[in-house]
Amino acid sequence: MRPFDKTQRCNYFPMLTIVTFSTLFFAFFCYNQYMKTIPFPDFKHQHPFQESSNSTYVQLQETNKADDGDYERIVSPLEECDIFTGEWVFDNGSSHPLYKEDNCEFLTDMVTCLKNGRPESLYQKWRWQPRDCSLPKFEANLLLEKLRGKRLMFVGDSINLNQMLSMVCMVQSIIPPEKKSFSYASYTTVFKMEDYNATMEFYWAPFLVESNVDPPTMRYGTVVPVVKLESISKHGDNWKNVDYLIFNTYIWWRYPTMKALQGSFSNGATDSVDIDQNVAYERALKSWAKWVEENVDSSRTSVFFSSMSPTHMKSSDWNNTNRIKCWNETSPFPNISRIDVGTNWQLFTTAVNVIQSMKIPLHFLNITRLSEYRKDAHTSIYAAPGGKLLTQEQKSDPARYADCLHWCLPGLPDTWNELLFALIMYRT
Repeated sequence: MRPFDKTQRCNYFPMLTIVTFSTLFFAFFCYNQYMKTIPFPDFKHQHPFQESSNSTYVQLQETNKADDGDYERIVSPLEECDIFTGEWVFDNGSSHPLYKEDNCEFLTDMVTCLKNGRPESLYQKWRWQPRDCSLPKFEANLLLEKLRGKRLMFVGDSINLNQMLSMVCMVQSIIPPEKKSFSYASYTTVFKMEDYNATMEFYWAPFLVESNVDPPTMRYGTVVPVVKLESISKHGDNWKNVDYLIFNTYIWWRYPTMKALQGSFSNGATDSVDIDQNVAYERALKSWAKWVEENVDSSRTSVFFSSMSPTHMKSSDWNNTNRIKCWNETSPFPNISRIDVGTNWQLFTTAVNVIQSMKIPLHFLNITRLSEYRKDAHTSIYAAPGGKLLTQEQKSDPARYADCLHWCLPGLPDTWNELLFALIMYRT
């Protein structure tokens, strides 16, 4: 991609000897050249993340010309690029998807939308294009070398499991079958890569702090969550000595008020008090931040926090009365200036404020706005809630059964991992 200079201007010097026609022609020419320097279309209303020691910029510079004559971009310490601001571009070539659904044996029925009957695969062909640069090409061998002898762990809710499975599929094809393995346990899912003495892991902690929905039998949304807002060490003991930690927590914070436990789960306490959602979220994140500051050696461990993954529950949000939730959506929103799909931006702001107050470096994966555009990428009626595929009768009732929270694979979480790859390779 050819770099551009947004400060380019044309200087006009009044000359009485120039006839009016020549002046107008020259002005039009300069304006036209200036407009060519503007990357269009663009997202006009990104929620800003104030630059700090915990910023999300990747350093990029121009390199050699590609075969098509355009300029490629790689990370270097010369200029900054916000990789989270840009647009979705349909890529009908061979670069996307990054892997094939039927070539990754580790995908579960929860995310294999084509296998589960989705009639089209257009959602796999969209590529994220940052406004002022291009993402470095994802290279599985480079990432695995970076992970040699190390542990990478996603911590949080099922959206982070979604992303962990995506990352596994993005690298597993270059590992011999006998040198890789996948295992599930009550709280931890582990992908082992023997030749690299490395693991990719997922740890279930939907609130990060301790809650009554932590046990495996309580994870299906059938009980009202109760959280212990200052209790995190039970989970945190499992996060120690990990080299890359990627945290998230959002989709379980769906109640206007949260029940906070009075006492201890281990002592059988059941009494709780109702606390405002945002207050509870802030207290939980401050408990998490305190744990990170007290237990993470930033010279060894890189910490990431992923912003909320949006939902698309009401087609009326995008003025489509012929749809039900995200069902039957086959394309993203156009690159318009503003959309509103019900994302809780107050919680987003709370997370930003807590992260910026932390005393150790932390990388903020700002995936929310770019993901809001992907109403087409959810599992919808092609999921497997509770591990069971929907029946035809259930599929005929998308208002009740369409999952507009989780994402098909290959799909949007692969883009999150392309962004994570850029940060891991060039900021850690």
